[in-house]
Amino acid sequence: MTPTTITSVAASRLDLPLTEPFAIATGAPSAAANVLVQVDLADGTVGLGEAAPFAEVSGETQASCLRGIEAARAWLVGRDARGYRPLSAELGEQLGQEAAARCALEVAIFDALARHWHVPLWAFFGGHGATIHTDMTITAGSAEHAARAAAAILDRGISTIKVKVGALSAEEDAQRLAAVRRVAPEAPLIVDANGGYTPEQAVELIERLDARSISLELFEQPVAPARWAEFRGLTARGRVPICADESARSAADVLRLIRDDAIEAVNIKPMKCGVVEAMTIWNLARTAGKRIMIGGMVESSLSMSFSVHLAAGLGGFSYADLDTPMFMQTEPFVGGFRQQGSELSVAHVEAGHGAVVR
Repeated sequence: MTPTTITSVAASRLDLPLTEPFAIATGAPSAAANVLVQVDLADGTVGLGEAAPFAEVSGETQASCLRGIEAARAWLVGRDARGYRPLSAELGEQLGQEAAARCALEVAIFDALARHWHVPLWAFFGGHGATIHTDMTITAGSAEHAARAAAAILDRGISTIKVKVGALSAEEDAQRLAAVRRVAPEAPLIVDANGGYTPEQAVELIERLDARSISLELFEQPVAPARWAEFRGLTARGRVPICADESARSAADVLRLIRDDAIEAVNIKPMKCGVVEAMTIWNLARTAGKRIMIGGMVESSLSMSFSVHLAAGLGGFSYADLDTPMFMQTEPFVGGFRQQGSELSVAHVEAGHGAVVR
């Protein structure tokens, strides 16, 4: 047995109440029903990971994550964590659609390895840097809610604003964006429909914003994956940069989108594909010259700390959407990233992702 042999895998419920429902086009959870994963190595090193299933997006649930992690535990124990690439491949094969469970296990393995080697994960992933700047999201709601939220975001020292759209009509969403623009006239705006529009509605939003002289930094996942080609056929190339999220759940998905010249950007979320697959997507997007966002589901500071390490260490990310810890009433973790305004820093972390249970 080597010091990096996995000796234990444990999972427990991680229920995190939110300050407001995280409303998107397909649902509005008022709490994050997540899962905490712990991986122990033979030398006593402990690594932590988090599964953040979002049933409204992926169909995964807390219960299905717990079942998936329990199934994986039987064959992970006794394996050497240094073989994280073959372990990731097996997790992908064994867990099927349980991407959040796969991600949690991979994060815990990476955290344990980096703590064993006494290296921060930002350095392990390439050492490009140790800080990134995040946006903050305005959830679905009224124009009045959007304006209040925009003012609060600016008060936090965050300048890039992401607005969830697609739950209402294109005209109502255009009115919400106009309200945001009045409050934040200089803020870069990203809109995210989470696949909630039809192709015609998505084009209508672009046209209504054009009529109001409201420019967008990015339009994320305008339509459902099955209607992506239909939407791109209706969209004048170059009017608004289009970013894939739900359409980009694997490296194969992203390769297909690149080959079809169907995207200008991709949102990489370890929670929807696992860590090693996320790095493969990064390589594809960088090679193709696409813009890259690091994003997540409704995740605590534990998972978001890992994503800061990943994005800062790899470099090349144009956007970061790692704001969900700011929506949580309370959480059981300390350490991890430090925040000042929009800046998220892990420069102080000595080993792993830095987050521990308080």
